[in-house]
Amino acid sequence: MARKPTPPPSSAGMRGGSSNPPPPTSTNAGKPDRDRIVTAFMALLAEKPIEQIGFAEIARRAGVSLAELRGEFDSKLAILAAQMKDIDRQVLSGSDPDMAEEPPRERLFDVLMRRIEALAPYKDAVDSLTRSAGRDPSLAIALNGLAVRSQQWMLTAADISASGPRGMLRSQGMALLFASVLRTWLDDDDPGHARTMAALDRALARGQRWSGFLDDLCAIPAFLCGRRSRPRRRDADEASIAV
Repeated sequence: MARKPTPPPSSAGMRGGSSNPPPPTSTNAGKPDRDRIVTAFMALLAEKPIEQIGFAEIARRAGVSLAELRGEFDSKLAILAAQMKDIDRQVLSGSDPDMAEEPPRERLFDVLMRRIEALAPYKDAVDSLTRSAGRDPSLAIALNGLAVRSQQWMLTAADISASGPRGMLRSQGMALLFASVLRTWLDDDDPGHARTMAALDRALARGQRWSGFLDDLCAIPAFLCGRRSRPRRRDADEASIAV
């Protein structure tokens, strides 16, 4: 996605020693500080790796002071979390009632394709972030935590349980699944996303098999608990008879 480079601060402003940030661009004008900061950060992320982006640069691009930036966010990951939350809300608000009667796999396919469409304006930023995560395991772990949280909402949007231990495993599996699909999407220049949809369909087929295995696995403790509980109930009955 092509972005216009931001001109450097004027030399006159630097000679004056002013600490005031430049006025926000027309794209940011009228937006709350939070939204302007998120927009500026994603634009910078499309231009350079996250590790090369500084807070002062974010503030300048957003047209806010460092104090205002600190008042909204305490880290670059917090800004990224806010952007992911915005994507979550966009996907959740676009639910299609006609999908309610479809099988779970079809509902999830629809939800995740809507998420990919919502990410389209940030494709360069996602690519940059993916490359950085490949170089930095700590960043990859942090991003995984954010992705798992988002996928809990995506599963819920598809009317698939994301609560409890089983739900957490599903959410983690979905985070890994979606990350693999994003790698295909980043190289997919087709406006119809044919390769991306095929990759998502294959990934969901694998996920469906894993979910079935997970259901069987989770049924084992319940079966064992049931076997343990029967003697206890029999003991209780025998005790009541003895009384």
